[in-house]
Amino acid sequence: MRATVLTGFALGLAVSLTACGDDAASDAAARERQAPPALPGVEAIDDARLVNAASEPQSWLTYGGTYDEQRFSKLDKISTANVAQLGLAFSYDTNTTRGLEATPIVVGGVIYTTGSWSIVYAVDAKTGQEIWRYDPKVPGETGPKACCDVVNRGVAAYQGKIYVGALDGRLIALDAKTGAVVWEKLTVDQSKPYTITMAPRVVKGKVIIGNGGAELGVRGYVSAYDAASGDLVWRFYTVPGDPALPVENPALEAAMKTWTGDTYYKVGGGGTVWDAIAFDPELDLLYVGTGNGSPWSRLIRSPQGGENLYVSSILALRPDTGELVWHYQTTPGDNWDYTSTQHIMLADLTINEQPRKVLMQAPKNGFFYVLDRATGELLSANNYVKVTWATGIDMKTGKPIEAPGLDYSKETKTVEPSPLGGHNWQPMSFNPKTGLVYIPANDIAWAFGLDKNFTYRPGGWNTGNDPTTGDAIPRGDVTGRLIAWDPVTQKAAWQQMYPGPWNGGTLSTAGGLVFQGTAHGTFVAYDASGDGAGNGKVLWEAPAGTGVMAGPSTYEIDGEQYVAVMAGWGGAFGLVGGDASAAAHERAGNNPNNGRLLVYKLGGTASIPASEAVDKEVAAIAGDLDAAAVKKGNFAYHTWCAFCHGVGAISGGVIPDLRTSELFFSEALEPIVLEGSLLGKGMPNLGQWVTKDDVAMIRVYITAKRNELAAANAAADAAKAAAPAAAATPPAASRTAASR
Repeated sequence: MRATVLTGFALGLAVSLTACGDDAASDAAARERQAPPALPGVEAIDDARLVNAASEPQSWLTYGGTYDEQRFSKLDKISTANVAQLGLAFSYDTNTTRGLEATPIVVGGVIYTTGSWSIVYAVDAKTGQEIWRYDPKVPGETGPKACCDVVNRGVAAYQGKIYVGALDGRLIALDAKTGAVVWEKLTVDQSKPYTITMAPRVVKGKVIIGNGGAELGVRGYVSAYDAASGDLVWRFYTVPGDPALPVENPALEAAMKTWTGDTYYKVGGGGTVWDAIAFDPELDLLYVGTGNGSPWSRLIRSPQGGENLYVSSILALRPDTGELVWHYQTTPGDNWDYTSTQHIMLADLTINEQPRKVLMQAPKNGFFYVLDRATGELLSANNYVKVTWATGIDMKTGKPIEAPGLDYSKETKTVEPSPLGGHNWQPMSFNPKTGLVYIPANDIAWAFGLDKNFTYRPGGWNTGNDPTTGDAIPRGDVTGRLIAWDPVTQKAAWQQMYPGPWNGGTLSTAGGLVFQGTAHGTFVAYDASGDGAGNGKVLWEAPAGTGVMAGPSTYEIDGEQYVAVMAGWGGAFGLVGGDASAAAHERAGNNPNNGRLLVYKLGGTASIPASEAVDKEVAAIAGDLDAAAVKKGNFAYHTWCAFCHGVGAISGGVIPDLRTSELFFSEALEPIVLEGSLLGKGMPNLGQWVTKDDVAMIRVYITAKRNELAAANAAADAAKAAAPAAAATPPAASRTAASR
């Protein structure tokens, strides 16, 4: 019977090709040549293969490369000796203009990655040819629920399936070969402002997924779903709920003692698990990072004090049951949006001449932590960026020593790091050969002031921070760094300064390299050991066409090593960063924010498609503006609009700039804001909170900002026009010398 079936198939194929002629035969041959190499595919990924991912460096099997999330590859075909020969092998256009944050998974010769709005792409890892594309069709009205852009950080692969968390809270399993939906589960209450932006992880046959939304007001949790069926296996809530209801587990009974008042459970409490996860198969512990408290201000959230467990914490859970084994809270009673959802990494280090199994994290609060990953014992902590909110970490208690004079309940206080973090979601990497951790760091200050008239607004931003504490983030006040951090000595071995923050995640390799994309639109390779002069030597750099935030991955096919990275500007800083974010977009060439997958190899000769620069010319709007109306508009704008359109009404190049938008100044504005006429494109309906008077005041404020932009453009044009004449006239000193 088998022979008959095969013969029939072969005969049918021959007839089909004959009927289609030589062109069809040629196309079939071309497809065969372009087919992914016969490497083990997703169907062969099981628990053992994931545990041993480090022994398969030709693939990139999970978000962080391996369960320990070190983002280190043993591949060394690309090295310090030849990286100067690196070139673009191919680019793949995602047809997106919002932020791209995914780390590409590579298995069986196929790249699996994600773009804005949780779209999944399967691409031939050698040629860049699209194999399939899956769009979960996230409703546009979900966009406003995402604090930090409509981004997605990638997929998980296991037993023939690709798993993605959609922005609207669905966990979806796809057939790895076709992209067809195998199963789909709703993991959140969609009536609340939950979102998913993280990459799922698969551990012991379970898909681990969390969610975000603490800025808007939700209760955080992490869940495990059966990888085969999608059935919920367990769920761990990270903060207590309504005390009138049954407590979900003993860990929460203990946590309830650390909360006061009733605002926290009405708003949600926060503690969302929106990124960091690592797994130690030997200890059978799953490590999860939790987010900030909700609202941000603890005076509103928990007015009689308390540490507010388990916000801003690292949790060690049993992967089979979700049982809490130990916890470590990096910022007790968090008051500044200092999440601990940043990259968690496991390593074996020698500390005080003793081998230790450690967990490392550089959370938002500015301190680098080294913990014993079996017990949660604090081994060391030191600040890796400037920190003003605390003077250090008490090694006896493991708690930060908060600096005096930072109570912002009565007056505005400026604090470092900012809520954008000394380090945010952009993944760091660890190179066991150099012993260094490579941290994408930010230097940004932030003004905090208590919102004395705070009222919970379901679905709106509920931080408790006065939105008018600062209406600008000047480009000259922020910087970024790549820090090569020694986790044993708790000191920087070397660092590279950047003109701005929000630079990409890092990848380190056995070739002695560190790869990182930049906010100003390049992709760079550094000498991982440094140049001996306090810096990592730049060995290669190429334009990326737009700002790069994502972490790279690397893989090998047919003896060639490739490096892949997603390029697409956006995220929290890209949206809210105002002038500082606009500066990054300008340095990247002011190009349209076209999202792409970029893949490099030695001798690559491809080029990024050219695009025209964005024209920012704008005419002033005549007429006198009432100062009181501008002030009211400032408050309304920074309450409802700034989180997407940028502080100071200055767009960072991701969302349309309202100052240059003719639509904003048209009759369509009220229907857009008050009726949700652009809801399908991600613009929220603010009619339940914003009045016609608010809209009018916002228009006055944006008019003032538009006129400022027009004046600045005119001054720049005048200076440019005067430059040739000034150059043709000798300086006064020269004329004086000549006259003598």
